Amino acid sequence: MSSKLDASRPRAADTKKVHIADTQMTRQNWYKHVNWLNVTFIIGVPLTGCIQAFFVPLQLKTAIWAVIYYFFTGLGITAGYHRLWAHCSYSATLPLRIWLALVGGGAVEGSIRWWARDHRAHHRYTDTDKDPYSVRKGLLYSHLGWMVMKQNPKRIGRTDITDLNEDPVVVWQHRNYIKVVLTMGLIVPMLVAGLGWGDWYGGFVYAGILRIFFVQQATFCVNSLAHWLGDQPFDDRNSPRDHIITALVTLGEGYHNFHHEFPSDYRNAIEWHQYDPTKWTIWICKQLGLAYDLKQFRSNEIEKGRVQQLQKKIDQKRAKLDWGTPLDQLPVMEWEDYVEQTKNGRGLISIAGVVHDVTDFIKDHPGGKAMIKSGLGKDATAMFNGGVYYHSNGAHNLLSTMRVGVIRGGGEVEIWKRAQKENSEYVRDETGQRIIRAGQQVTKMPEPIPTADAA
Repeated sequence: MSSKLDASRPRAADTKKVHIADTQMTRQNWYKHVNWLNVTFIIGVPLTGCIQAFFVPLQLKTAIWAVIYYFFTGLGITAGYHRLWAHCSYSATLPLRIWLALVGGGAVEGSIRWWARDHRAHHRYTDTDKDPYSVRKGLLYSHLGWMVMKQNPKRIGRTDITDLNEDPVVVWQHRNYIKVVLTMGLIVPMLVAGLGWGDWYGGFVYAGILRIFFVQQATFCVNSLAHWLGDQPFDDRNSPRDHIITALVTLGEGYHNFHHEFPSDYRNAIEWHQYDPTKWTIWICKQLGLAYDLKQFRSNEIEKGRVQQLQKKIDQKRAKLDWGTPLDQLPVMEWEDYVEQTKNGRGLISIAGVVHDVTDFIKDHPGGKAMIKSGLGKDATAMFNGGVYYHSNGAHNLLSTMRVGVIRGGGEVEIWKRAQKENSEYVRDETGQRIIRAGQQVTKMPEPIPTADAA
């Protein structure tokens, strides 16, 4: 079966011959790089339709029919080509598969087998040279250039399409694709408008040619706009993004970051308020008994991905902030040395066994100079943690930037012993820095100490 179907795709006559796509484009050979068949169907025919529209009046009934058929053929791509055949995100009965194959062919975007094969390569090799429409080659290239310019088929990543070759609907549509295109792309929309209200020419131009143009451009936006515009709430290693504008243009395919993370989910939009008519159509088909086995990733896994990406963004912000010298990088001071340096005029204060140099902060202390000076050269842990004033989270963070040393077994808490265990006890971010959450600073005691020891 596979060998017969492969015959419909172009083969290299000589394996040693250099493909035109692998040669430099010049003024003399530029026309050889152009895929003139695709240029005709994607640019030439729509341009002809635009010219004809100047001479063919648009009737209201034809306009309504063109919009309806736009959704039919668009859903043939999104619900059929994409979510059913490319990703197997649900199963469909034979009548629904036949319908999707027909209206999908009416969008004139290639056969199911060709379309799904390239799309699987796109997912497997996203943003690499093996991606047939990688946005890394340019926004225009991912939108249109990959079709109007010749590509070396050997450079497209390999994918398994055994299931497609075993689907009789896919095989039939692939072998009869030109007939399907002419019938569903042009003849059917013309017949409905002609037999329905006598607008044969209008049906051909607006519901046929121009409708094909708009459906194609909407689908192309999934390859371009959905990899360029929006947020990346689940993963930012590759280009796919989520954006409402792209979703509106592509019948719900705009939540592309989610889709690339969870490609076998029949949904692109997981929130009730997000626009995804393709998801709604599949769900309705299930209620009608036409679709079944709708696949969904567990919400637990989806939220894990969202939280991990949020944490990654937080880590990136954290790395730009000054959290003070890590405890395990501070010099060890003896208590006597700490007291001696304070007597010699250095503004040192010990809180929870960590020595801080507050010399330049004394004049700016909100509680006044006298209060902070009373703790110099002493163990001010109790004072700082409620004995005199229960300092804020911001105060603890500010204090961490003034660290200059740790007391060996110092103060009341022996922070040095705790610091030795940091590598095994504490969570660290992607840069290896300990994550300090609000209320977890080493200078903050679990419970306020009721009295201050100023002795």
